[in-house]
Amino acid sequence: MADHVTFGAGCAGRLFLPESDSGRVPCVVLCHGFSGTMDRLFPHAEAFAAAGLAALVFDYRNFGESAGEPRQFVDIDGQQEDIRAAVTFVRGHGRVDPDRILLWGNSLGGAHAINVAAHAPHIAAVVAQIPYNGFPRKVEGRSAWATLRLQGAILWDALRGRLGLSPYYIPMIGAPGELAVTATAEAEQHIRTLAGEEAQTLWRNDVAPRAFLRMARYRPAPERLRAPLLVCIAAQDHETPEEKTRVLAERAPNGELKRYPGTHFSFYTDPAIRDKALSDQIAFFAESTSG
Repeated sequence: MADHVTFGAGCAGRLFLPESDSGRVPCVVLCHGFSGTMDRLFPHAEAFAAAGLAALVFDYRNFGESAGEPRQFVDIDGQQEDIRAAVTFVRGHGRVDPDRILLWGNSLGGAHAINVAAHAPHIAAVVAQIPYNGFPRKVEGRSAWATLRLQGAILWDALRGRLGLSPYYIPMIGAPGELAVTATAEAEQHIRTLAGEEAQTLWRNDVAPRAFLRMARYRPAPERLRAPLLVCIAAQDHETPEEKTRVLAERAPNGELKRYPGTHFSFYTDPAIRDKALSDQIAFFAESTSG
């Protein structure tokens, strides 16, 4: 069971606590990726709680159950503020040890976790799973025409934003050849991952593409990180490819890299890979907080 919580700029979340009343415990704040919602991270939070850690999952502003307008707009700076608000919230919780706060981030959330922790000396450790570190030079399966269409949608939506108009939404997931953020042969698998098979889900298959203008200039800064960093990557990841992600562990003063089989989506769609990564991450967090 998890407690429904709110904090910050109208952020909604769930706080998972260990069943045993063992006093104050470390707490993992989980930061999901681009357009994600907290319900896709419930299994991860449950695994951390079963291992004796508290775990907070939440929706960023403009997404899911959280407040904020325009909807489905990825506000890079605002999301970092939401993570800082989440950290402040759990540090004040009676079951949480304020000196053992951990950040876990997936994809774009991995970049956020690194950058937030770099300016928060009380963060004990960071896990960045398939972390964003800039766009790949070439997106597999996307033609030059499809790239031009996507760039046109980004610029049109950005112009609408400057004029104070509602967003020009495009699908997050589409079939190959369609106008969408992700339009590859794995699109069907990806949409099952994010939306799930349940009738009810917080995730929506649309997004305001103006966010990509800010993302193009956004990078994690692991060299500023004092806390231990574990970077988990996938061998066949085309969205956050290995040549971009492994350098984050190499540049961190106390970085570690673990490599797993599969694609960008395997950490969600393949239970064996997800469970192995979670086991490694729990061990990493335990070692980082044992002192």
